[in-house]
Amino acid sequence: MKLVLTFLLIMVLFGSTVSIYADEWPDWRGPNRDGTWKETGIVKKFDSDKIQAKWRVPISSGYSGPTVADGLVYITDRIEEPEEMERVLCFDAMSGEEKWSYSYPCEYDDIGYRAGPRASVILDDDRAYSLGAMGHLHCIQSKTGEVIWSKDLKKEYQIRMPIWGIAAAPIMFNDKVILQIGGENDACIIALNKRTGDEIWRNLEDDASYSAPILIKQGNKPVVVFWTGRNVVGLNPNTGSLYWQEKFEPGEMIQGIASPVFFNNYLLVSGFFDGSLLLQLDKTKPVAKKVWMRRGKNEKRTDALHSCISTPLIRGNYIYGVDSYGELRCLDLLTGDRIWEDLSAVTKARWANIHLIQNGDLTYMFNEHGELIIAKLSPEGFHEMSRAKLIEPTTDQNKRGVTWAHPAFAYKHVYIRNDKELICADLTDK
Repeated sequence: MKLVLTFLLIMVLFGSTVSIYADEWPDWRGPNRDGTWKETGIVKKFDSDKIQAKWRVPISSGYSGPTVADGLVYITDRIEEPEEMERVLCFDAMSGEEKWSYSYPCEYDDIGYRAGPRASVILDDDRAYSLGAMGHLHCIQSKTGEVIWSKDLKKEYQIRMPIWGIAAAPIMFNDKVILQIGGENDACIIALNKRTGDEIWRNLEDDASYSAPILIKQGNKPVVVFWTGRNVVGLNPNTGSLYWQEKFEPGEMIQGIASPVFFNNYLLVSGFFDGSLLLQLDKTKPVAKKVWMRRGKNEKRTDALHSCISTPLIRGNYIYGVDSYGELRCLDLLTGDRIWEDLSAVTKARWANIHLIQNGDLTYMFNEHGELIIAKLSPEGFHEMSRAKLIEPTTDQNKRGVTWAHPAFAYKHVYIRNDKELICADLTDK
């Protein structure tokens, strides 16, 4: 009887732990990099026009969004006094208590938009991987903050530094951390041993974009998809060899920021100056073919969709995305034709941004005004159900006052930063 009770107690404790930490956000745009939040029991209508913070902690500026795992939340920022430094910070996810911080000297040479690091900290096993705007890569013990290894990728790979710095979040695959850096000698994309930092493979002579890669499957083969400065490519993540490639040449400048979107064997990329490209990927083998490419006359007179910061969403036979001046649009997936446009989700302005996060049939939309919107998106239109202010815009990222970082959703909470603080709010449906 005592053994049975002991077993039941262990199961209860284990079940509680799973329940508390079942839904996490350890990677860019969530566990699968697809902007999907699977938690249940979430608020569907705010009870006021302002969301109360559970906790808030002071941080400095940066574009990187938080990531959350094992009860901890991670963020990077930049300070200028007493010297220019980038920092990696770790806090308790429920209380905001600082667990550790690590800083290193980092002068921002010849890059624009100097507010701070761009890439989210990526969490894998007991390690956190931080990539800074000048190409400093650190592998850190996630609970203690001890640096396991680090690399100056700019120096080691002679990076042709993009005008806005290194921005694409690394992606993990088995024993590898894979990065888009735009290095010399076929080092646009590199794979390093995640335990040691040693190079495993490199490929492509392209310049880097700012777009974070995704991992998909074609048939039984894993494929890592990158949107580089000039191409959309599918690579073998084990060897770096090229499976397929589709040219997507920039018209004015390399500006690809949004991640590729994969849905039902279709792959979409969309950029501010260059419009959108849709590929159809073979279900049985790593092959791709172009379905359509649509580009307007310029960034103001746009055709279909010209996304800037926001990664589009595909649901069923429709694309939902944010155009170059904040226009929320719905497109027909197979043609790119516009179904509708809505101007109420964010104030119209150059680069106006909304991050789209899907939870069941609801879309949680975080706009650059610091508002969280609960909505339903359908071919019939944008149906706003509730809206409330989550965090105040600040001016380091952009002088008009914005919140461009992507939020994290974990443990029925939302985590978001501006240039002054990181906050946590409880979204439990009480």
